[in-house]
Amino acid sequence: MIRPANFASNPETLASNRFQSSAAEMNAAEIQRAARPEFDGLVTALSNAGVNVHVFDDTPEPVKPDAVFPNNWFSTHADGVVVFYPMLAPNRRLERRPDIVAALHARNGFHVHDTIDLTHRELDAKYLEGTGSLVLDRIHRIAYACLSPRTDLDVLGEFGQRLDYEIAAFDAADANGAPIYHTNVLMSVGTKWAAVCTQAIEQGRRAAIVALLESTGHDIIELTLEQMHSFAGNMLELRTRDGGLVIAMSKTALDSLAQEQRTKLESHATIVSAPIPTIERLGGGSVRCMIAEVHLPRDGR
Repeated sequence: MIRPANFASNPETLASNRFQSSAAEMNAAEIQRAARPEFDGLVTALSNAGVNVHVFDDTPEPVKPDAVFPNNWFSTHADGVVVFYPMLAPNRRLERRPDIVAALHARNGFHVHDTIDLTHRELDAKYLEGTGSLVLDRIHRIAYACLSPRTDLDVLGEFGQRLDYEIAAFDAADANGAPIYHTNVLMSVGTKWAAVCTQAIEQGRRAAIVALLESTGHDIIELTLEQMHSFAGNMLELRTRDGGLVIAMSKTALDSLAQEQRTKLESHATIVSAPIPTIERLGGGSVRCMIAEVHLPRDGR
């Protein structure tokens, strides 16, 4: 997780992110005073739940308003592969920091065997924004992805070929018919469960996506469009230090769920939540977006 130095509503992403709002009523200092405690509160909630959290500080320069969302520029994999991704907004490309990947090795003993760099696709104006664009079923090696200006089918194909993932691509839109900017706001896939807003998925692909989730043994929690806009789809399953499972989400997301949905999720893992209203409103992303999970092997493996 990246502690923000200059969090703000990013003007370069507003056009493609309908979950994001501007901050005309707040100045930069007020935004930081609100965002930093929200970030630290989430770190504390995850740590108290038994999750190992590796926190890095954003650098003040260059200014990176979305640095708090590191899952868009890199992902790590159990075979020691790190992937760097092409991003639509030029100021988001500044977030890529190989020094953080190096520090995971130096500080924590994680090992990188290979690096796959897809950032050259930015020259062709083709993008794939990490585990925002990709919702990965790592066990069955399936990558779910809704196509958008930030998720290009050609780059999806390259990801699938190079990492040996089946691609399950589809179009998705909100209640107003606007394309969903990132797949991870409409669905989340855990070990044995999947929360998904099927209403947002194009009708011609909806049944196939549900059937694929069911064929891999996932207990499906159906989300409404309203719950999706409350970031209920933006949750993430994490493993604790003692091998248990938790599902991380924001308080906004948790409050939007019906008791039946909570009970279904809690049958698979413990729910951990924290309030992050400023980050959600101005950043247009929630808890899942704030976490770049570490799947790398330790040294000697």
